[in-house]
Amino acid sequence: MLSLLGVCGKIGYGCPCGYYTDPKKSCKCGTNKIQQYMGKISGPLLDRIDIHIELPTIKYKELTDTKDAEPSSAIKLRVENARARQRKRFLQDKIFHNASMNSKLIKKYCVLEEEAQKLLKMAMTELGLSARGYDKILKVSRTIADLSSSELIMANHISEAIQYRSLDK
Repeated sequence: MLSLLGVCGKIGYGCPCGYYTDPKKSCKCGTNKIQQYMGKISGPLLDRIDIHIELPTIKYKELTDTKDAEPSSAIKLRVENARARQRKRFLQDKIFHNASMNSKLIKKYCVLEEEAQKLLKMAMTELGLSARGYDKILKVSRTIADLSSSELIMANHISEAIQYRSLDK
């Protein structure tokens, strides 16, 4: 599995100056420059990256906010439980995690509720996702469902996974 930051730390912003989607600063790059910049990473390469998201600039207030967040220990437990589910699921398949599923295993283990199927169909149509992008969404949504201790992949799992494919849009 590739990491987008490992490929290019700023590519998600869509332009050399990094302000293409910034709400506070204006992008100075023209359309041609933005297209040229985004063209540095090919579609087939982006298809091989499971998750690509844009991270907005974090405001000072958000950095210094003292409101309680979910404790790391609770997150760790949820991740450990999801990993245990995956180990158990794939015991006979000789793999250890969702990212390693092939097409046959995706069909077997990525069971979607009806609303999730409708949402995924709409995303495929509207975003023009490739078959590889479709598989990536299913693998990531399977992981999100595992983190929620859900056997079925629900619409909210698909929705979250689609959001992690921001460069497909």
